[in-house]
Amino acid sequence: MDKIANASKTMEVIKKHDFSFQKRYGQNFLIDSHILEKIMDAAKITGDDHVIEIGPGIGSMTQYLCERAGRVTAVEIDRELIPILEETLRGYENVRIINDDILKVDMDSLFTADEKKGCAKVVANLPYYITTPIVMGLLEGHAPVKSITVMVQKEVADRMVTGPGSKDYGALSLAVRYYTQPHIVANVPPNCFIPRPKVGSAVIKLDIHDKPPVRVTDERLMFKLIRAAFNQRRKTLANSIANAPDLDYAKEAVVAALKKMEINENIRGEALALEDFAHLTDLLVL
Repeated sequence: MDKIANASKTMEVIKKHDFSFQKRYGQNFLIDSHILEKIMDAAKITGDDHVIEIGPGIGSMTQYLCERAGRVTAVEIDRELIPILEETLRGYENVRIINDDILKVDMDSLFTADEKKGCAKVVANLPYYITTPIVMGLLEGHAPVKSITVMVQKEVADRMVTGPGSKDYGALSLAVRYYTQPHIVANVPPNCFIPRPKVGSAVIKLDIHDKPPVRVTDERLMFKLIRAAFNQRRKTLANSIANAPDLDYAKEAVVAALKKMEINENIRGEALALEDFAHLTDLLVL
């Protein structure tokens, strides 16, 4: 099949189908084959892999995936793109196209019994406006994948890999660290897309941990505490948790737990590492 990951071919496909970009879907089609090769290499796609692609667009990345993976499932929300995908992917027998919202898809239904053991991968050029819900949904939902390699807004990639004390540090940083080992593969300038986004992008790979790097009694509670800490990040951690509507801890209880941890009661959540939140959770469960 002729590759469409360049400006002239992409525009040819768009004009042929009289396609109009939908701002509500955050559509930016990748037109740089070198970046696509970097994504394939980073994700280590082989013939043994089933790859879930989120938001295939017109199929630029999907073509590369189909040539390397054993099986590809492409989930696209925009129904106007389905006939385009059927054309650009004609000739590839190892791809299934699903017209649906990935946030509403039953992820388990996409995998076979063997793949539910963690033999699948997610690769995607994610719509920037829903990057965090998608990534968090995959991680907290324990999707049976061994890695997630995605194009995201550079600012979001930076948040994923940063540590305590940074202005970019937050709930996403902690979730990514708990579930995965993150690695920024490449920075991608706006001119690699049609239309050009107003911000820079980055490819990040998240290798799923076999076991989380910290042990915690109640994982769900830990992330409730983390979200509370960063929902009111200018407040002290004790006040943020005490004010959280979905938690039932008095400020005094949090202060007492922090004291046992030998941490100042006026500390803010942004200063705590993942290990600290796990320790705090265990103390509050007691």
